[in-house]
Amino acid sequence: AYYALFWEGVSPREYSYTTGFVVAGAETATFLENSLSVLGLTDLEANEFIMYWLPQMENNPYNLIHFSTREYNEIARLEITPEPESLIRIMMVWSPLETKIDLPQQNLYDLRVERKGFTVVEWGGKRQVYQQAL
Repeated sequence: AYYALFWEGVSPREYSYTTGFVVAGAETATFLENSLSVLGLTDLEANEFIMYWLPQMENNPYNLIHFSTREYNEIARLEITPEPESLIRIMMVWSPLETKIDLPQQNLYDLRVERKGFTVVEWGGKRQVYQQAL
């Protein structure tokens, strides 16, 4: 049994921002606390996520944040044996912004996975440059 494993990779492509959130840097900690709770992380898991990412985000004027699911599962396939009963994969794709932009809000409740039995939690993120569609 392992408490945690660490892995790092290079994404072969950029993630898309079709929905998401534009959050003021100073409000990022509260946003992440609330969002990670909705997504099913425990307080300890959310705290570790926030401790890693917040220093890179809190001083930006704004952060564009999207929690990727379908794209992430395509890019970073995962095989676990034995197969877990619950698999929670959180990939936060984000971009620092100088000004606020409009973006349809993402429904995090659609991404929530309920924990049952043997549960695997994977969280991570990718900072990328936001390029507004023309």
